[in-house]
Amino acid sequence: YQPVVSADGQIDGFEALLRWTNKKLGNVSPVKFIPVAEDTRLIGPIGEWVLQSACREAVNWPESTKVAVNVSAEQLSSPGFIGAVVKALSHSGLTPSRLEIEVTESVFLREVSGAMATLDQVRALGVKLVLDDFGTGYSSLGYLRMGQFATIKVDRSFVQGALKGNRESIAIIRAVVALADSLEMSTTAEGVESQEEANAIIALGCKKLQGYHFGRPMPASDARAIFAKTLDLRAPKVA
Repeated sequence: YQPVVSADGQIDGFEALLRWTNKKLGNVSPVKFIPVAEDTRLIGPIGEWVLQSACREAVNWPESTKVAVNVSAEQLSSPGFIGAVVKALSHSGLTPSRLEIEVTESVFLREVSGAMATLDQVRALGVKLVLDDFGTGYSSLGYLRMGQFATIKVDRSFVQGALKGNRESIAIIRAVVALADSLEMSTTAEGVESQEEANAIIALGCKKLQGYHFGRPMPASDARAIFAKTLDLRAPKVA
């Protein structure tokens, strides 16, 4: 679980990240095992387990804290996906608005499989939708209209570029923030690794931040422990 914080340093939620530690192979990167899971059609049961585990864990956090779960196009095309979301929420008792389903723009290339209809059903449950890596792939403003997302995530490449003073990166972040504000969406900057980056991104208007500066992906027990003590995330105060 990796924390996502608001501009004033308060924890807004956690993104659930799948990790595999094998006795023989050690730590296996998701870049290696996720494609295999998709090719062998194991991504469905794995994704369902992730949903259930994340929702069960999130009920241990304060009621205002959200949990985000990444979902692939393969999962969205499965006829059992909505049932898996309903099951995860009902079995855990988690309020639907505290669950965020995070997708990338690749799902829009699978519209023939009914991905958008599935996202509409997810949203109808009260679950929030998050668009990841906006601006790095097949970006279209129409996607934002179709998906009715609650949050747009700004890719780390733009965060790094803005810190270096790259005019294009700064302009893109400003444009995404302005677009999100006009559509009543929030923005999350990914990959923030220093206070300097945090200051720069907040100055550009991003509402939330995520990255190693605020916490590396951690076991559930460590995430739970954060709420058991006062933690200074060293984020700048916003007037």
